[in-house]
Amino acid sequence: MLYGTQISIISLNILYEDDQIIVCVKPHGIATQSRSVAVPDMERLIKNHLCRSAPGNAASAGKEPYLAVIHRLDQPVTGILVFAKTKSAARELSQQLTDPKKAAFGKYYRALVEKRPDTDSGILEDYLCKDPQTNTSRVCSQNTPGARLARLEFHIAVDNFFHWGRGISENPPSPMEPTELLIHIFTGRHHQIRVQLANMGCPILGDTKYNPHSMWNVGKNSWQQIYLCAYKLTFRHPTTGKPMTFELKDARDCGF
Repeated sequence: MLYGTQISIISLNILYEDDQIIVCVKPHGIATQSRSVAVPDMERLIKNHLCRSAPGNAASAGKEPYLAVIHRLDQPVTGILVFAKTKSAARELSQQLTDPKKAAFGKYYRALVEKRPDTDSGILEDYLCKDPQTNTSRVCSQNTPGARLARLEFHIAVDNFFHWGRGISENPPSPMEPTELLIHIFTGRHHQIRVQLANMGCPILGDTKYNPHSMWNVGKNSWQQIYLCAYKLTFRHPTTGKPMTFELKDARDCGF
Protein backbone atom coordinates (compact mmCIF):
# COMPACT_ATOMS: atom_id res chain seq x y z
CA MET A 1 0.00 0.00 0.00
CA LEU A 2 1.55 3.29 -1.11
CA TYR A 3 0.52 6.56 0.47
CA GLY A 4 -0.15 9.91 -1.19
CA THR A 5 2.13 12.21 -3.14
CA GLN A 6 2.50 14.53 -0.15
CA ILE A 7 4.43 11.71 1.53
CA SER A 8 6.37 10.58 -1.51
CA ILE A 9 7.98 13.97 -2.18
CA ILE A 10 9.61 14.05 1.28
CA SER A 11 13.14 12.65 1.14
CA LEU A 12 14.12 9.96 3.63
CA ASN A 13 17.56 10.21 5.25
CA ILE A 14 18.43 6.58 6.07
CA LEU A 15 21.51 6.01 8.21
CA TYR A 16 21.24 2.20 8.40
CA GLU A 17 18.90 -0.58 7.34
CA ASP A 18 18.83 -4.37 7.52
CA ASP A 19 16.08 -6.99 7.72
CA GLN A 20 15.32 -6.13 11.39
CA ILE A 21 15.66 -2.38 11.83
CA ILE A 22 15.83 0.93 10.00
CA VAL A 23 17.57 4.01 11.42
CA CYS A 24 16.83 7.42 9.93
CA VAL A 25 16.84 11.15 10.61
CA LYS A 26 13.49 12.83 11.24
CA PRO A 27 13.40 16.39 9.90
CA HIS A 28 11.90 19.37 11.72
CA GLY A 29 8.15 19.72 11.21
CA ILE A 30 7.36 16.05 10.46
CA ALA A 31 5.51 13.99 13.07
CA THR A 32 6.93 10.63 14.12
CA GLN A 33 3.44 9.15 14.01
CA SER A 34 0.09 10.80 13.30
CA ARG A 35 -3.51 9.69 13.64
CA SER A 36 -4.51 11.67 10.57
CA VAL A 37 -3.90 10.05 7.19
CA ALA A 38 -3.76 13.54 5.68
CA VAL A 39 -0.70 14.51 7.75
CA PRO A 40 2.73 13.29 6.56
CA ASP A 41 4.63 11.39 9.22
CA MET A 42 7.74 9.24 9.53
CA GLU A 43 5.80 6.01 9.94
CA ARG A 44 4.06 6.33 6.56
CA LEU A 45 7.19 7.72 4.91
CA ILE A 46 9.18 4.64 5.92
CA LYS A 47 6.36 2.27 4.99
CA ASN A 48 6.38 3.80 1.51
CA HIS A 49 10.10 3.13 1.31
CA LEU A 50 9.62 -0.48 2.47
CA CYS A 51 6.85 -1.07 -0.06
CA ARG A 52 8.98 0.19 -2.92
CA SER A 53 12.09 -1.72 -1.89
CA ALA A 54 10.41 -5.02 -0.95
CA PRO A 55 11.20 -8.13 -3.06
CA GLY A 56 8.39 -8.78 -5.51
CA ASN A 57 7.12 -5.21 -4.98
CA ALA A 58 4.84 -5.54 -1.96
CA ALA A 59 3.13 -2.30 -3.01
CA SER A 60 1.59 -3.90 -6.10
CA ALA A 61 0.27 -6.75 -3.98
CA GLY A 62 -1.45 -4.29 -1.63
CA LYS A 63 0.43 -5.55 1.41
CA GLU A 64 1.35 -3.13 4.16
CA PRO A 65 4.81 -3.84 5.63
CA TYR A 66 5.26 -4.31 9.36
CA LEU A 67 6.84 -1.31 11.09
CA ALA A 68 6.98 -0.59 14.82
CA VAL A 69 7.57 2.86 16.31
CA ILE A 70 10.02 2.33 19.20
CA HIS A 71 10.40 5.91 20.40
CA ARG A 72 9.26 9.34 19.27
CA LEU A 73 10.45 12.89 18.76
CA ASP A 74 8.21 15.94 19.04
CA GLN A 75 7.10 17.27 15.65
CA PRO A 76 9.26 20.46 15.80
CA VAL A 77 12.35 18.42 16.81
CA THR A 78 14.82 16.80 14.42
CA GLY A 79 17.05 13.80 15.04
CA ILE A 80 17.75 10.08 14.89
CA LEU A 81 15.05 7.44 15.26
CA VAL A 82 15.14 3.65 15.07
CA PHE A 83 12.15 1.64 13.84
CA ALA A 84 11.67 -2.13 13.99
CA LYS A 85 10.78 -4.14 10.89
CA THR A 86 9.82 -7.33 12.78
CA LYS A 87 7.81 -8.05 15.91
CA SER A 88 10.77 -9.73 17.60
CA ALA A 89 12.99 -6.71 16.95
CA ALA A 90 10.28 -4.40 18.29
CA ARG A 91 9.97 -6.45 21.46
CA GLU A 92 13.74 -6.47 22.10
CA LEU A 93 14.25 -2.76 21.39
CA SER A 94 11.26 -1.83 23.55
CA GLN A 95 12.77 -3.82 26.42
CA GLN A 96 16.07 -2.01 26.00
CA LEU A 97 14.23 1.30 26.09
CA THR A 98 12.17 0.57 29.21
CA ASP A 99 14.35 -1.80 31.26
CA PRO A 100 16.99 0.14 33.25
CA LYS A 101 18.87 -3.11 33.95
CA LYS A 102 19.77 -3.43 30.27
CA ALA A 103 21.05 0.17 30.09
CA ALA A 104 21.56 -0.23 26.36
CA PHE A 105 19.30 2.45 24.88
CA GLY A 106 20.95 5.88 25.02
CA LYS A 107 19.38 9.13 23.78
CA TYR A 108 21.53 12.24 23.39
CA TYR A 109 20.51 15.73 22.29
CA ARG A 110 21.91 19.08 21.21
CA ALA A 111 19.99 22.18 22.24
CA LEU A 112 20.47 25.90 21.76
CA VAL A 113 19.18 27.71 24.84
CA GLU A 114 18.54 31.41 25.29
CA LYS A 115 21.19 32.00 27.92
CA ARG A 116 24.18 30.32 29.49
CA PRO A 117 23.34 28.09 32.50
CA ASP A 118 24.75 29.07 35.90
CA THR A 119 26.96 25.97 35.79
CA ASP A 120 28.81 24.38 32.87
CA SER A 121 27.26 20.99 33.63
CA GLY A 122 24.69 19.43 35.89
CA ILE A 123 21.90 16.93 36.47
CA LEU A 124 18.27 18.01 36.51
CA GLU A 125 15.72 15.96 38.42
CA ASP A 126 12.11 17.14 38.41
CA TYR A 127 8.65 15.67 38.64
CA LEU A 128 6.51 16.41 35.60
CA CYS A 129 2.74 16.41 35.11
CA LYS A 130 1.10 16.26 31.69
CA ASP A 131 -2.03 18.14 30.70
CA PRO A 132 -3.65 16.21 27.81
CA GLN A 133 -6.05 19.06 27.02
CA THR A 134 -3.25 21.52 26.20
CA ASN A 135 -0.64 18.91 25.20
CA THR A 136 1.83 20.47 27.64
CA SER A 137 3.75 19.34 30.69
CA ARG A 138 4.89 21.25 33.75
CA VAL A 139 7.16 20.78 36.74
CA CYS A 140 5.10 19.72 39.77
CA SER A 141 5.57 18.26 43.23
CA GLN A 142 6.25 14.57 43.76
CA ASN A 143 2.84 14.14 45.43
CA THR A 144 0.84 15.62 42.56
CA PRO A 145 -1.43 13.00 40.94
CA GLY A 146 0.17 11.75 37.75
CA ALA A 147 3.63 13.11 38.62
CA ARG A 148 6.53 11.24 37.00
CA LEU A 149 10.24 11.61 37.66
CA ALA A 150 12.26 13.21 34.85
CA ARG A 151 16.06 13.10 34.90
CA LEU A 152 18.66 14.45 32.47
CA GLU A 153 22.31 15.44 32.41
CA PHE A 154 23.66 18.46 30.52
CA HIS A 155 26.93 20.19 29.80
CA ILE A 156 27.91 23.12 27.65
CA ALA A 157 29.29 22.03 24.28
CA VAL A 158 33.04 22.51 24.04
CA ASP A 159 32.78 24.18 20.64
CA ASN A 160 29.57 26.09 21.52
CA PHE A 161 28.82 26.20 17.82
CA PHE A 162 26.27 28.99 17.99
CA HIS A 163 28.86 31.39 19.39
CA TRP A 164 32.16 30.37 17.84
CA GLY A 165 30.98 28.59 14.67
CA ARG A 166 28.94 31.52 13.43
CA GLY A 167 31.58 34.12 14.18
CA ILE A 168 29.33 36.13 16.49
CA SER A 169 32.27 37.39 18.49
CA GLU A 170 35.91 36.75 19.22
CA ASN A 171 35.24 37.40 22.90
CA PRO A 172 34.02 34.81 25.43
CA PRO A 173 30.25 34.26 25.34
CA SER A 174 27.98 36.52 27.35
CA PRO A 175 25.75 34.88 30.01
CA MET A 176 22.75 36.22 28.07
CA GLU A 177 23.90 34.87 24.71
CA PRO A 178 22.45 31.67 23.19
CA THR A 179 24.45 28.65 24.30
CA GLU A 180 24.69 25.11 22.94
CA LEU A 181 24.12 22.26 25.40
CA LEU A 182 24.74 18.53 25.05
CA ILE A 183 22.11 16.52 26.89
CA HIS A 184 21.69 12.89 27.91
CA ILE A 185 18.21 11.91 29.08
CA PHE A 186 17.65 9.01 31.47
CA THR A 187 13.85 9.13 31.27
CA GLY A 188 11.51 9.76 28.36
CA ARG A 189 8.78 12.04 29.66
CA HIS A 190 6.45 14.19 27.57
CA HIS A 191 8.33 17.33 26.42
CA GLN A 192 10.90 16.54 29.10
CA ILE A 193 13.92 18.48 27.83
CA ARG A 194 11.85 21.48 26.80
CA VAL A 195 10.12 21.72 30.19
CA GLN A 196 13.19 21.08 32.36
CA LEU A 197 15.41 23.57 30.53
CA ALA A 198 12.68 26.23 30.60
CA ASN A 199 12.20 25.60 34.32
CA MET A 200 15.97 26.06 34.81
CA GLY A 201 15.68 29.47 33.18
CA CYS A 202 17.32 28.39 29.92
CA PRO A 203 14.48 27.77 27.44
CA ILE A 204 15.24 26.40 23.99
CA LEU A 205 15.39 28.85 21.10
CA GLY A 206 12.22 28.79 19.03
CA ASP A 207 10.13 26.94 21.63
CA THR A 208 7.01 29.07 21.57
CA LYS A 209 5.10 26.57 23.71
CA TYR A 210 7.34 26.91 26.77
CA ASN A 211 8.77 30.36 26.09
CA PRO A 212 6.06 32.28 24.21
CA HIS A 213 7.50 35.76 24.87
CA SER A 214 10.99 35.07 23.62
CA MET A 215 12.70 37.71 21.49
CA TRP A 216 13.76 34.83 19.21
CA ASN A 217 10.22 33.85 18.24
CA VAL A 218 9.32 34.66 14.64
CA GLY A 219 5.64 35.34 15.17
CA LYS A 220 2.51 34.08 16.85
CA ASN A 221 1.05 32.47 13.73
CA SER A 222 4.30 31.27 12.14
CA TRP A 223 5.73 27.77 12.40
CA GLN A 224 9.38 27.80 13.35
CA GLN A 225 12.16 25.39 14.12
CA ILE A 226 12.90 24.41 17.70
CA TYR A 227 16.64 24.24 18.20
CA LEU A 228 16.61 20.75 19.68
CA CYS A 229 18.15 17.75 17.93
CA ALA A 230 18.44 14.08 18.89
CA TYR A 231 22.00 13.89 17.60
CA LYS A 232 23.10 10.51 18.96
CA LEU A 233 21.39 7.18 19.55
CA THR A 234 22.88 4.01 21.05
CA PHE A 235 21.37 0.54 21.43
CA ARG A 236 22.18 -3.13 20.89
CA HIS A 237 21.11 -4.79 17.68
CA PRO A 238 17.93 -6.75 18.47
CA THR A 239 19.20 -10.03 16.99
CA THR A 240 23.01 -9.93 17.10
CA GLY A 241 23.40 -7.96 20.33
CA LYS A 242 26.09 -5.83 18.68
CA PRO A 243 26.44 -2.33 20.20
CA MET A 244 25.30 0.25 17.65
CA THR A 245 25.92 4.00 17.69
CA PHE A 246 24.54 6.55 15.25
CA GLU A 247 25.55 10.19 15.47
CA LEU A 248 25.12 13.51 13.70
CA LYS A 249 28.61 14.92 14.11
CA ASP A 250 27.93 18.60 14.75
CA ALA A 251 25.28 21.29 14.99
CA ARG A 252 25.32 21.82 11.22
CA ASP A 253 24.03 18.26 10.73
CA CYS A 254 21.19 19.16 13.10
CA GLY A 255 20.21 22.12 10.96
CA PHE A 256 21.25 24.71 13.55
